[in-house]
Amino acid sequence: MTSWNIITGEYPPQTGGVSDYTRLVAQGLSKAGDNVTVWSSPTDRTEEPLDGVRVNRLPDRFGRHGLAILNREFHRNRNARVLIEYVPHAFGMKAMNIPLCLLILRHRQNDITVMFHEVAYPVSLGRPLRHNALGVVNRAMAAILARAASRMFVAAEAWKQEIARYAPAGCHIGWLPVSSTIPLADKCAILNERARHAIPGTTLIGHFGTYGSLVAERLKPVLMSILSARRDVRVLLIGRNSEKFRDAFAVQHRSLAERVMATATLAAPDVAASIGACDLMIQPYPDGITSRNTSALASLQQGKAIATTVGRWSEDFWSKSGAVMLAPDGDADALSRCTIELIDNRERAHAMGCAAIKLYADVFDLRHTISALRMA
Repeated sequence: MTSWNIITGEYPPQTGGVSDYTRLVAQGLSKAGDNVTVWSSPTDRTEEPLDGVRVNRLPDRFGRHGLAILNREFHRNRNARVLIEYVPHAFGMKAMNIPLCLLILRHRQNDITVMFHEVAYPVSLGRPLRHNALGVVNRAMAAILARAASRMFVAAEAWKQEIARYAPAGCHIGWLPVSSTIPLADKCAILNERARHAIPGTTLIGHFGTYGSLVAERLKPVLMSILSARRDVRVLLIGRNSEKFRDAFAVQHRSLAERVMATATLAAPDVAASIGACDLMIQPYPDGITSRNTSALASLQQGKAIATTVGRWSEDFWSKSGAVMLAPDGDADALSRCTIELIDNRERAHAMGCAAIKLYADVFDLRHTISALRMA
């Protein structure tokens, strides 16, 4: 039996994409027969028990006391494999936790795997000095981890080149697409959601996300264009902060507001039902869709046609998959046209939905992740 120590900055009941993903991985490794222990930051919320997985909460957010505990564990159990679900800002110290990275480097003999969900904050001449300083420190952290790791994976294929800059020559960097953290929807629940939000003779378009500023500024003009052009369209905004986005949209576009609905924060099964109730999804992303966009993966898994954006980080397989319709990032008119084309061509939308299910199974299903991690 293989033993694992999984190091993660967040774990349920803490919220977040990496939190939910780490639980999936921990559960998958446990079901495969491995002994799994998770080490994470403290929480005052009630723990969610998971058969076969032991969760240890550190006394601080990977500070002095927490690192001392990890150091003792690494010494005590040198045969356990270590998996680090890495996001710079998840480990405290204002996303500059160099001591954690140095601790991992000191224990590089412990068979360490690093999964880079993110690499570093951007650095450029136009950014404030404090942001560039953060980016420089983040890159130093990535370089330390690259030298500590026995194996490295990236969530987005484009990041291979970034990590390769810091890794020892000849080191293999694998691409490990993340899985959806949303379960498949119950058919009865989908029908109930459809009855709540859709009107016969209309098309229900969905968007799932957290409505951060970079996505919101791309989504607003597209929704305005589609709703202005088509009276037979309704929009369902799904997820945390969706009601805030809807309220802001309503202030700017009062005549369109009655056809825009928001769910607010939902439990994962309810998210699945809401996505399932939609005819198609519209998912713009800064710099284009990538394999780490779990909001898009939830729609793929549910078999939904997706109108989305392509940009500098987008992997090549998206354009070849037949599962998404792509518009250039930042081109709201093109994304609106793509969406309207799917509204008018239900056969194509259905075919894209079937391709979405196949793409998810072939590339993103959790079994691929568990197999890659357990490989000696």
